Amino acid sequence: MICGIVDIGSNTIRLSVYKCEDGENRLLMHRKTMAGVASYIKSGRLPAEGIRIICKTLVEYKRLLDNLEIKDMHVFATAPLRNISNTEEAVSSILEETGISVDVISGEEEAVLSFTGATLGITHKKGVMIDLGGGSTEILRYENVLENEDGRVLSTYSLPIGSLNLFNRYVNGFYPTEEERKKIHKAVEEQLERANVDLSPAAHICGVGGTIRAASQVANHFFCRSDDYNIISVEELKILLKRIKKPDSDNVHELLKIVPDRIHTIIPGLIVLETISKALNAEEITVSMCGVREGYLIKNVIGKGI
Repeated sequence: MICGIVDIGSNTIRLSVYKCEDGENRLLMHRKTMAGVASYIKSGRLPAEGIRIICKTLVEYKRLLDNLEIKDMHVFATAPLRNISNTEEAVSSILEETGISVDVISGEEEAVLSFTGATLGITHKKGVMIDLGGGSTEILRYENVLENEDGRVLSTYSLPIGSLNLFNRYVNGFYPTEEERKKIHKAVEEQLERANVDLSPAAHICGVGGTIRAASQVANHFFCRSDDYNIISVEELKILLKRIKKPDSDNVHELLKIVPDRIHTIIPGLIVLETISKALNAEEITVSMCGVREGYLIKNVIGKGI
């Protein structure tokens, strides 16, 4: 079976095409559109303009799959359609305009699906998974993840904050000021408290999502490591945030080379990651290349025999 999985996120809309055969799921192709859906949200609603950008992207992806004679395309959405007041209206409009049905998943379901995908690369028996997106952050505590054991989810939390909506909410210009950084840090702490997140010490974090992968790219560049290195220490996060504190030309130039499409959200994302990591007394973050799309494929497509 070959199928496409589309993930409508707050910052990006992604298409991943997989070949599923003999119990293995191989990624054949990946496309990403920086749609910035969360930026269109006004007063808790996604207006027609935001719905149109989703429709336009889905039609392009469907046309691409049709040209490749791939019939199966499964579409799900996270925070940008979940955390709005007109979810049903938006989903109905997308279906009417494109003929494509969108599965809006809950924060708890997103955390579990991310964990299912991330377990493909988790190397520590127990710890905490953080899935940091543009509009939400999922935190999941797990245990018993080894080659011949079934991982067990102990708790899940979904925080309505992410790298893009924090940028939109607190940053007036292009680059966050010191005061704006403090406001972002405080907002993360408040959300951790409001959700009553279990902050028991966890030495190891498994990081999932585009923002964390971008953080890994930035860290590897500044610390002169190979591109495929996938571990960031919490101390390195602190050093990075200090190093790119001011919007001088050298810093901006370096970030534009590494993560040009996330130049405005990378600092809010790093602040979220550092704040949560410190709250957990974590030592390091292992960045997983698999996450919610792989989890959706395994649980909601292959698992249901679609």
